[in-house]
Amino acid sequence: MNKLMNDFSGDIHDIENIFSPLTIRKKAHEIFNLALSGNTNFIVHMDKLDEVSKFVTSVTLENYPNLNIPFHSRWNHFNVGNFDRLTELKLALTRFTTNQRTKSKLDLVVLSVLLDAGAGIRWRYSEKNTGKEYTRSEGLAVASLRMFLSGLFSSEKENPYQVNAERLKSLTLEEFAQGLQVTEKNSLIGMEGRLKLLQNLGETLLKDSDIFGSENPRIGNMLDYLQEKCPTGNVTATQILRTIQQGLGSIWPGRASINQINLGDVWSYKALGEGISSLVPFHKLSQWLSYSLFEPLMEAGFTISHIDALTGLAEYRNGGLIIDTGLITLKNKDEFEKLHHPGAPLIVEWRALTIALLDEIGKKVTEMLGKKSSDFPLARVLEGGTWWAGRKIAAQLRKDGSPPLKIESDGTVF
Repeated sequence: MNKLMNDFSGDIHDIENIFSPLTIRKKAHEIFNLALSGNTNFIVHMDKLDEVSKFVTSVTLENYPNLNIPFHSRWNHFNVGNFDRLTELKLALTRFTTNQRTKSKLDLVVLSVLLDAGAGIRWRYSEKNTGKEYTRSEGLAVASLRMFLSGLFSSEKENPYQVNAERLKSLTLEEFAQGLQVTEKNSLIGMEGRLKLLQNLGETLLKDSDIFGSENPRIGNMLDYLQEKCPTGNVTATQILRTIQQGLGSIWPGRASINQINLGDVWSYKALGEGISSLVPFHKLSQWLSYSLFEPLMEAGFTISHIDALTGLAEYRNGGLIIDTGLITLKNKDEFEKLHHPGAPLIVEWRALTIALLDEIGKKVTEMLGKKSSDFPLARVLEGGTWWAGRKIAAQLRKDGSPPLKIESDGTVF
């Protein structure tokens, strides 16, 4: 397991607090207020909020004219290029029971999200079935689906459609690179980091039998755990997030910890104080995972409530949107040319401002579309508009559609 960089002392309350989406919002708004008072690397231009919200609204209507918008999740990436790959998955799982199908879908989507950090501008995935080439997030989605369907992540030939502990632990860089079509000429950012994440996942599945089962530990067994915890079938979005955090918390690279408990996507930002007060949580991949579990869990009979308790995702498409539209501007333009570590104060500020401003954009877009927030949670605003608007404006401003800021990625954050 990775050595933890900063260990803070605290109690159970502190640990639960740092994993809570309430704290993500609270800390994001603390940094937002610092920015409004001129005490960050960024200037916030609230007078541009209407303009940016109109842009997101127009992208939403372009993507979903009937406003029948799914939750922001990994599932929407699998059918990139208007090819119905999910029917192919459905056919592969036909002989399974409902629970078995759900477990396979949980296996697939968690694996795919874990691989969904920035791919860089060089990598391409050529899909034999369609003859098409894909890049970035959609390329990783298609690649992960193809690897899953080929049985790469299963140690049992008779049951290829699973991601189990035994196989993850033995997965080699060579096998992984072959599955992702990585070569010297077709390089993918953070290959070693991604493989380490999957190997750590294998270890974690073996250790936590409560969530992942003792016989053939696998991701999908969290279905049994949730069914036991929520026998009525009613589950909150925060309960799903907390299950993900408890089950997968130890797989993330060590950044900060409380009493040796790895906190994952949490960073120290000294402007907010010392010790635990300095910690700013984002839990981007854990929340992306939670959003992506909604669909298969609902198919399995769960009712999911309080979806808006989760936050927007602090990643480079949503973050790129607020920089590229001028909603926030950098005081020092030289920062655009530098390579930034994810824990740098400037990046922590950028991600916090992204979360705070996504809430504001979400309210405006919902209003502009004539919807109520109860029918139109932030998870739909993210899918309908902000993520795609971020991508659209990036492509307009930069040939390669790259993020506005350069991030030193290890394949596990963005």
